[in-house]
Amino acid sequence: MTSLEPLLFEIAAQYRLDPYGVHGLSHWGRVLENGLRLAETEGGDITVIRLFAIFHDACRYNQSRDPGHGARGAVLAEKLLGCLSLVTQRKLDLLTLACREHTDGKTDADLSVRICWDSDRRDLARVSIMPNPSYLCTKTARAEEMIDWANQREINNFSPPFVKSCWNPLFFGK
Repeated sequence: MTSLEPLLFEIAAQYRLDPYGVHGLSHWGRVLENGLRLAETEGGDITVIRLFAIFHDACRYNQSRDPGHGARGAVLAEKLLGCLSLVTQRKLDLLTLACREHTDGKTDADLSVRICWDSDRRDLARVSIMPNPSYLCTKTARAEEMIDWANQREINNFSPPFVKSCWNPLFFGK
């Protein structure tokens, strides 16, 4: 899998919230970059990590407490990825598990799933929550350098350049 844009186009068609909101595109972009940075040190399946970034909050109904949004994101992933055979069943199973349980506070799972959870948890400062290290799954996510890097990006509402150039047009051109 090389490009997320075709999937983002499909996600945009059903997305209910403001793409600029706290659970929107900038957050997804930071989660993607967090996951890739964690994977550089920890390993993990890059495809699962990349897909998690765009599916984990894709089916939220609101910007606050939204029980079940991860499970809805998992169902959307199965719908969009299963019929296209873009990933193996194993990768799809890991992705859907990561989406379904990303807000449960769990720390024990396959390495790729743990990296997905950490990539999202490392972006909690955007909603004034500093992640509790006991809820981070990997050594790299708990490292002071990663904490400082991630916190500064989210506090400053950093948006990766690809969000504006590649992802925004898919949501605002619909």
